[in-house]
Amino acid sequence: MSKKILVHASQLVTCSGFAPKRGKEMQELNVIEDGAVLMEDGIIAAVGTTEELLPHAAGAEVIDCSGKAVLPGFVDSHTHLIFTGYRAEEFSWRLSGISYMDIMRRGGGINATTISTREATLEELKREGRKRLSSMLAFGVTTVEGKSGYGLDRDTEIKQLEAMKALNEEQPVDIVNTFMGAHAVPEEFKGRTGDYVDFIIKEVLPEVANRGLAEFCDVFCEEGVFDIEQSRSLLLAAREYGMEIKLHADEIVPLGGAELAAELGAVSADHLLQASDEGISKLAERGVIATLLPATAFSLKEPYAKARKMIDSGCAVALATDFNPGSCFTNSIPLLFALATIYMGMTIEEAVTAMTINGAAALKREKQIGSIDVGKKADLVILEFPGYQFLHYHFGVNIVEKVIKNGELVFDKYRCLS
Repeated sequence: MSKKILVHASQLVTCSGFAPKRGKEMQELNVIEDGAVLMEDGIIAAVGTTEELLPHAAGAEVIDCSGKAVLPGFVDSHTHLIFTGYRAEEFSWRLSGISYMDIMRRGGGINATTISTREATLEELKREGRKRLSSMLAFGVTTVEGKSGYGLDRDTEIKQLEAMKALNEEQPVDIVNTFMGAHAVPEEFKGRTGDYVDFIIKEVLPEVANRGLAEFCDVFCEEGVFDIEQSRSLLLAAREYGMEIKLHADEIVPLGGAELAAELGAVSADHLLQASDEGISKLAERGVIATLLPATAFSLKEPYAKARKMIDSGCAVALATDFNPGSCFTNSIPLLFALATIYMGMTIEEAVTAMTINGAAALKREKQIGSIDVGKKADLVILEFPGYQFLHYHFGVNIVEKVIKNGELVFDKYRCLS
């Protein structure tokens, strides 16, 4: 039996719970001073003070966390991490005033990445993904969601999902696969969006589902991309195959994506920059996780999602990076904490909840990860500083010193273990 005990954490930030935290609950971090965690075979066996746990730790490897805060591993519940090719020129275009949708109309955007990703081999996709996952781990991310959507055809969509499935077995970070063939309309279906949706439903979705390549199905429900009816048709078809559903909702215009997510009982609705007040109320009522992506709004110079209103309305809010090659080429967790607390009106306690237990809930993993509770995976982040408040106080700087995944030390800033 592998047995370890982490002791003398200045703050053990447990985020304790087995369900998403809504509204005022997001303030509750359940901090233990001089905290300790006993881990057996990769699972949390006991949580308490050092004084309480040390007598039960005979034979355990001791990890001294004096002067350091310990949190659950961060969950990045919305990324597009598998692709090849970059779009640095587009970033300059946007800064000059050209809108994201105008860039898509001139042949840039998602379709530009599609060209290079279609040409990439499976091994090339894995190589690029492996480097990105290593960077995510260094930021304290122990579980990440990865979407397809840069193939927009059968073979490449499958190839992206296969790459993530393989990487999930080859490195420490857990990957949750999402099929997002409805990320854009490819050039070969230009002007025939309905035909493309039919193609996805009839030709791609069955193979994805039957081979178990993705747990979730997502759609870019947006003006000029996939409308409400097309999004509904695709998501209902995915549900018939036993897949959970998500939406890119109300990012550019208030199309009603939040309302659709509530109607369908989606696991999460993501982006939500333009979500209506009614849509927010319905998300709260139906318990749909509101996954907010502030780095995307920052990159696009758009107003941030109404995090304060969502939380005050009783929503369960998660935060994620939206790491992708176009609208948000960053996987910086420190940037997320800074933007959420400085510009979106969230407290640091709410932001920590959003990156842990609520991020886990956005992936239906809240009973396995996202908090430091007995029976959950021993996924932990050890900070260089004594308090979780340093996550936004020392803004823009990565203060993760060590990462423990399944009870094993997989990252140490000063030893470069992974």
